[in-house]
Amino acid sequence: MNSRLIDLEVRFAYLEDTLNALDQVVSRQAEQIALLEQINRELYSRLQELQAGQKSNSTEKEPPPPHY
Repeated sequence: MNSRLIDLEVRFAYLEDTLNALDQVVSRQAEQIALLEQINRELYSRLQELQAGQKSNSTEKEPPPPHY
């Protein structure tokens, strides 16, 4: 009976280590996701600015080239 208790304690210790390792992985991934979301928002904002600039440039009429 005593060896069974020791075996359970050892298994519990390994499970605890695994849980701590997984917790660290999840924490790092949460930080990476937050960073990627921030980058995505910045890129989306820049894209919107570029598209707005193209629309304003396309509405202005350019004079025809001299050969017309």
